[in-house]
Amino acid sequence: MTETTGPRIDEDVLGAPYLAEEIELPDDDEGPVVATLVRRPADEPTTRAVLHVHGFADYFFHTELAEWWNARGYDFYALDLRKYGRSIRPHQTPNFTLDLHDYYPELTEAWRRITERDGHDHVVGSAHSTGGLILPLWLDHEQPPELTGVVLNSPWLDMQGSAALRVLGTPVVKQVGARQPRREIRRTVTGLYTRSLHSGHEGEWDFNLDWKPLQSFTVYAGWLRAIRNGHAEVHRGLSVAAPVLVLSSGASSVPNEMNEQVHGTDIVLDVRQIRRWSTAIGPHVTYVAVEGARHDVVLSLPAVRKAAYDVLDRWRTAFVD
Repeated sequence: MTETTGPRIDEDVLGAPYLAEEIELPDDDEGPVVATLVRRPADEPTTRAVLHVHGFADYFFHTELAEWWNARGYDFYALDLRKYGRSIRPHQTPNFTLDLHDYYPELTEAWRRITERDGHDHVVGSAHSTGGLILPLWLDHEQPPELTGVVLNSPWLDMQGSAALRVLGTPVVKQVGARQPRREIRRTVTGLYTRSLHSGHEGEWDFNLDWKPLQSFTVYAGWLRAIRNGHAEVHRGLSVAAPVLVLSSGASSVPNEMNEQVHGTDIVLDVRQIRRWSTAIGPHVTYVAVEGARHDVVLSLPAVRKAAYDVLDRWRTAFVD
């Protein structure tokens, strides 16, 4: 008889009780590919779980979020997608893809491990920013029966800027992205957002600046084309059947220096577009604007994120539990 073993599970970079395991994926044109599934178990055995997906130029380090769900009887899982965070390999272009559907295999395998292997039959999907675009697309495609709710924190559902820019710019992005996928899209990144979060600058959170850099990562035309294709899917309408909670800041701004706007508004996305397209995700969507929130709502200043967690708790109690 040949002995078979499951995936190797090690202590995560966050330290105990966080655990991490690799999900091996087929090679792509850059070579070997992996994703990483992080887990923080609840204090007592449970059949309830959360699966969280990060945003662009991001990865999972949100220990407060994990522990909040743990305290309510949920095992917490977070997926660092291929070429993000723990899953970046030296031969890879960080965060790069030509198709958001490329993330479906790791999401499917993560969900399988959470449900079939680990025995959870009540799973809440959670995602931030670009993850808040990717996860609903996958949920709409797969319709997993264990899904009981979805929490989207500032999901990226449309481009920032004027309507004319979106209408006129999208065909150009798609043409250039198809013909020159590795062409860099020039943009100005002030670094203010990441500075407002990191404990070594003006924030309170400790995270790896190689995985979430001050100046973000390079944006390429092929990647932006993939994003716009994903936006178009959402705009045509999804059918995520479970109750959905969408959180955002109460306002967006474009500051050019460190000030109160950096700490109290969304300086990454346009919250008007989040509000506009939230109901395209499914038939049961609750949208809440949290005044004073940052782009990543659960990384806002203490009083604001407490308000956000209060909203989350009321929604969880009413629609999920």
